Amino acid sequence: MASIEQIDLSKLPKHIAIIMDGNGRWAKKKLMPRLFGHTNGVKTVKNIVEFARKLNIRVLTLYAFSTENWQRPEEEVSGLMKLLKLYLKQELDSMIKNDISLKVIGDISKIPTDIQADIKNAIEKTKNNKALILNIALNYGSRQEILRACKILIDKGIKDPTEKDFSDCLYTKNIPDPDLLIRTSGEKRISNFLLWQIAYSEIYVTDVLWPDFSEEEFIKAILDYQKRERRFGKIA
Repeated sequence: MASIEQIDLSKLPKHIAIIMDGNGRWAKKKLMPRLFGHTNGVKTVKNIVEFARKLNIRVLTLYAFSTENWQRPEEEVSGLMKLLKLYLKQELDSMIKNDISLKVIGDISKIPTDIQADIKNAIEKTKNNKALILNIALNYGSRQEILRACKILIDKGIKDPTEKDFSDCLYTKNIPDPDLLIRTSGEKRISNFLLWQIAYSEIYVTDVLWPDFSEEEFIKAILDYQKRERRFGKIA
């Protein structure tokens, strides 16, 4: 059984990104509608954010809603937006109390206007918090982000950009690249998520569906990360 005592606190990943997958399948196994899975997935989000804060992880990025997710049934999309609004309302005080800074990556202009206002309010009220950056990817797609960065570079007149120039045009400007990328539900694909930023991230895939992703499963991912030798293309 994995426990927090097994973690080497001197070798924690500074930035962990998570593809939260499996809500629908979790609900289907229980003969319940997909939204039931998403509702329970939000509970897992709360637990994992609190645990990441406890471990002193510096940045946690959660893939909440992709640019492709608009293709899902209208009822499901509407339900996801309501869950997002509820999460922001219920968790804002907790973020302030626990020194968590909320940031959002993605194009939120397509998100309902009332929720855009809630997002901007939460970002503003937590902007000076330092303990943990909670980065939520909303209406996010990495190819779209890369194209956006190219257009920004063109508008700036930068004809021979460096990697830093490019990184500075991404949503994740001033945020270190993920050390560890976790994907739940066993699917072995990146799903248009942080394609530039995860160039040298360690990838951990678990068969556990997101609503069942517990503190212990989070610890397992970190322990697996700590066993790896990160060479960044060099020889050990």
